[in-house]
Amino acid sequence: MEEDCENYVKNYADRTGRVVEEYEASIACNIDAEYLKNTKWPDQLADRIAAFGGSWNFIILFSLFLCCWLVLNTVRFVGHFDPPPFILLNLILSFIAAFQAPIIMMSQNRQAARDKHESVLDFAINYKAEREVDDMQSHLHRIEAQSAEIKELLRDRDKSDGIS
Repeated sequence: MEEDCENYVKNYADRTGRVVEEYEASIACNIDAEYLKNTKWPDQLADRIAAFGGSWNFIILFSLFLCCWLVLNTVRFVGHFDPPPFILLNLILSFIAAFQAPIIMMSQNRQAARDKHESVLDFAINYKAEREVDDMQSHLHRIEAQSAEIKELLRDRDKSDGIS
């Protein structure tokens, strides 16, 4: 009997775990699909630019670009197209910063909206899980009370039979 009860609880926990995992995977797929469906191509492009602009690839490539620029414009054996103080380089850097900052901010705003939507879904999942745990706990309390009743009845029966 006790083994059946343990198996039931284990199977119930396994089923609940699978349901929650499937539900979360379904929500994640729906969120991604909804994001792709509702996001226009300029926004998706901005997200890709922001992702590249905030990566190590960008830092490494841009560092290489800057080093090459400085070497080409300071070495005596090559013709200089932007001699020191590198006014053209300053213009390029300002141009990149002027366009990259708003693109990154647009991407962050969209990500914040998406995170808010995901947090509402997470709350719903957590609330449902909490209700399930409360139901299981009340069920266990009921079983515990019934078990205590059965023990008391057995004690009373043993006493009435003269067995101590």
